[in-house]
Amino acid sequence: MAVLSDEQVDAALPELEGWERAGGVLRRSIKFPSFMAGIDAVRRVAEHAEEKNHHPDIDIRWRTVTFALVTHSEGGITQNDIGMARDINGIIGTPS
Repeated sequence: MAVLSDEQVDAALPELEGWERAGGVLRRSIKFPSFMAGIDAVRRVAEHAEEKNHHPDIDIRWRTVTFALVTHSEGGITQNDIGMARDINGIIGTPS
C-alpha cells in the first residue's frame, strides 16, 4: 500500500473529526468521563484492530487516551490509517 502525500492526508482530515496530522502520524486524543470508560474504549478499538490486523499506537494517561496511526511497514500514513481513523471514530463516538 502506498504512502499518501501530505495533500492526500490533508484532504481526508475534514472527514476525520478530532484527528490531526502531527509528526508523520494521524493522532486523536480523547478525554473520557472516567478512567474505566477510556479503558473500555481501548478494549473495543483493540478488538477491531485485531480483526483488521492494523493496530494503532495507544497512549493512556488517566482519562485521556491518544490513538496514533501510521503504517510502520510502509513508512508513513496510508489509506489503511485513514480507514482505521474512521473506524475508531465509529467505535468511540463522542465520549460523554
